[in-house]
Amino acid sequence: MSNFNIAVLGAGSWGTALSMVLCSKGHKVNLWMRSKKQYTDMMRTYKNDKYLPDIKLPANLNLHVDLQKTVSGAGAILISVSSQSVREVLQKIGPYLTGNEIIINSSKGLERDTYLTMSQVVNDELPDNKFAVLSGPSHAEEVCRNMPTTIVAASKNKITAELVQDLFITPRFRVYTNPDVIGVELGGALKNVIAFGAGIADGLGFGDNAKAALITRGISEIARLGKVMGANKSTFAGLSGIGDLIVTCTSMHSRNRRAGILIGRGKGLDETLKEIGMVVEGVMTTKAAYKLAKKYNVEMPITEEIYNVIYNGGNAKEAVTNLMTRSRKHEIEEVVGDMNLSW
Repeated sequence: MSNFNIAVLGAGSWGTALSMVLCSKGHKVNLWMRSKKQYTDMMRTYKNDKYLPDIKLPANLNLHVDLQKTVSGAGAILISVSSQSVREVLQKIGPYLTGNEIIINSSKGLERDTYLTMSQVVNDELPDNKFAVLSGPSHAEEVCRNMPTTIVAASKNKITAELVQDLFITPRFRVYTNPDVIGVELGGALKNVIAFGAGIADGLGFGDNAKAALITRGISEIARLGKVMGANKSTFAGLSGIGDLIVTCTSMHSRNRRAGILIGRGKGLDETLKEIGMVVEGVMTTKAAYKLAKKYNVEMPITEEIYNVIYNGGNAKEAVTNLMTRSRKHEIEEVVGDMNLSW
């Protein structure tokens, strides 16, 4: 693909890492940040020391604090701010867009109060623009070091998905396509809830058995909610589902897991978030997932217990007991979906 003009909105760890991938392909990349201090520091050192310490930024990366200059002439706009800031940013850039730009979202979360996915937020604010979402098991700390990574580009439009695939794909950053936008989004958002729970289990001193149970039962309840919201259940068996869930539940790069560990060790939520020092998407997403489960009458016991710990001051050890002493169930019906089995 010939060089493309791309605006990246959000200079956190993920926005910076994706900018580096795009720069490595020779695209013209404008990276926008909200903080003038961060801009000044990055221009001085050409590093993003707050989010990716010791990583030198590519020389062809253009840094900006002016949104209009950032998006002017861009053929694609990559959204990499926190999910709760997406609508605000879209509203700000709207007057500068032509409607021909591809909006690519890489934020993983659900909007506060509305509980909308990011594609739904984009459709509210920029209905004329084509849309794709990037998701999958992809820690920025590894991507910026050019470690092998695979992700998914999902769009309802096949040509759009394949264009985004071509924009990003490299020998170390493999991109698959998928038409199931809602499934890919829900997998990327809801895995943060389960990862928070995995962290709590670690903080309580539990072992690999508990984590394996959380991952497998967690993907089951994510898929249940996804199915009633219109997702293809098979999407949750892929990179943006079980793949992202595994990496987020097992890595110390995961802010959600680290936050859960602190909660499991007895720290309060405010103290935990202060210590993490960056956005922990799973906190707000837990509330959204809990409300959606009630709305659609979907059983999500892990999510419900994590919600109780975060928002009702519930005891983490009691939450585990509640999960372990639920009424007895078969597993096979959920594993095979709609197959009619007879024992």
